[in-house]
Amino acid sequence: MPNKSPTTLLKKTREEWIETARTLAEALPYIQTFKEHTFVIKFGGSAMTEPSLTKTFAHDLMLLKEIGINPVVIHGGGPQIGSTLKNLGMKSSFYKGLRITDKSTIKIVEKVLVEEINKSIVEAINEAGGNAIGLSGKSGRLIEAEKIILNSQDLDSDSGEIVDLGYVGEPTKINSEALGSFASTEIIPVISPIGIGINDETYNINADTAAGAIASAVNASKFILLTDVEGVLDKEDQLVEQLTLKTATNMLNDGSLSGGMIPKIETCAKAINEGTMAVHILDGRIPHVLLLELFTDHGVGTMINNSSDDPTIWSLSAIKLCKLDDGTIN
Repeated sequence: MPNKSPTTLLKKTREEWIETARTLAEALPYIQTFKEHTFVIKFGGSAMTEPSLTKTFAHDLMLLKEIGINPVVIHGGGPQIGSTLKNLGMKSSFYKGLRITDKSTIKIVEKVLVEEINKSIVEAINEAGGNAIGLSGKSGRLIEAEKIILNSQDLDSDSGEIVDLGYVGEPTKINSEALGSFASTEIIPVISPIGIGINDETYNINADTAAGAIASAVNASKFILLTDVEGVLDKEDQLVEQLTLKTATNMLNDGSLSGGMIPKIETCAKAINEGTMAVHILDGRIPHVLLLELFTDHGVGTMINNSSDDPTIWSLSAIKLCKLDDGTIN
């Protein structure tokens, strides 16, 4: 391999600097648009289990906070919970993607989510120079919940009785005032998807569902889900970069979606219907995926919003900024 002259190396470095400057300039309009807005981010998948990605995520959160965006983080923990239960010799059973959670299991679920996962994310953010606080959904009754009651169509194949999910809940009320109090501070809240019932019962809540409920309650501009997939895929397994709520609903109904993407899109649709401006489903395995999607013209993953299907609004800038023709935010 021939040696490169110092001039060549300097030129290459200078080009890289110029490209960095271009990226910063490209980000400016997005930074101006999103300042003082709230983003609810569901942190899950490989991004949560790979230390280097967790570190990158923590630094990206710091950047969001520094430029005036208010990030609220909700994390999952299914694989870690499953591993802990297995190590303890406790059986895990699922029904339609929900972990059946008895009295002994809910104690393990809460311990793993609150004392292990939540703590590690808070530590990563603080090590990056941030100021994070760990919260359970039970903290100050942040997430009030009720037991999920299945209907007559949900029968156990062995007993023929309606499946009892145990201490699995769904949000009924979010303490939005408590979360709103962090917006004017340097604090980044990190929330475990544990809910509290009317009689102080502890409920295991699907993290996507909890995040969607929080996004709706705090009127988030953006609801972002970090996953282990590229985004929404069509029937040909091709990435769909932009979806309206109407098109996403059609994909739910025509069989285009499968597996874990179905409840994700249902949660996204509910959040948009309840006031969230846009939802992003991103591949958390990509370093700095938040910044790529939010602050560059060429985002990644899938974005869903409540705009019309009029193709004239689907320019990249209109999609990324969620702006209407009159310049207001959609």
